[in-house]
Amino acid sequence: MRCSLENALRYGDILEVMYEAKDGSISKRKIRVLNIHGKTFTAYCFLRNSKRTFLIDHVLAVVPVIVKEAVIV
Repeated sequence: MRCSLENALRYGDILEVMYEAKDGSISKRKIRVLNIHGKTFTAYCFLRNSKRTFLIDHVLAVVPVIVKEAVIV
């Protein structure tokens, strides 16, 4: 997971993650990684519309979000 997060930070990619909260609940979020420190990382969370801190070990899955542009002719 850490490698995927570092690549997203390096390239400014938006990720879709499955995240397990401390209470055991699981959520699906779109995030933009802002910083990585040790066992945690900060990211802008589009679900909450705010900057949040996440535990790397609680990230269950990571998928890059591919933005497709519509071309109107």
